[in-house]
Amino acid sequence: MRITVLAAIVTSALVASVSAQDSEKKIRMRDAPAAVQQAIKQQSEGATLLGVSKEVENGKTLYEAELRINGHSKDVTFDAGGRVLSVEEETTLDQIPGAARDAIQKAAAGGQVGKLEAVTESGRKFFEAQIKVGGKRSEVKVDAAGQPVR
Repeated sequence: MRITVLAAIVTSALVASVSAQDSEKKIRMRDAPAAVQQAIKQQSEGATLLGVSKEVENGKTLYEAELRINGHSKDVTFDAGGRVLSVEEETTLDQIPGAARDAIQKAAAGGQVGKLEAVTESGRKFFEAQIKVGGKRSEVKVDAAGQPVR
């Protein structure tokens, strides 16, 4: 009986984790809706388009363009109508506001800052840093004033 209950719990957990995963897949530009194609063309001016992906998140279909511009990455996410939902652009500590830089460096004390991105999402701009301290990796998000972002 215990084995049957345990098997049911494990199976339920696996099914839940598989259905909770995002269904992101690479697509060709021509397979995106016309509005998304046009928006990608506008956003990628002066950049190299590395790829396009399609993802269903919370029941909504999203498209992401992966770009390379001036030697760094830039990812732009669109809805099916071609509206920009978010922009994540790789940056460096010396290019962000001092308060944000200080907060990120404080969080990384004794460790190191990895990838750092300036993110614009729902009209809000913040900075997202990958941090490694003592072998543990984490992510820190702060606004321009250095305040944590949820």
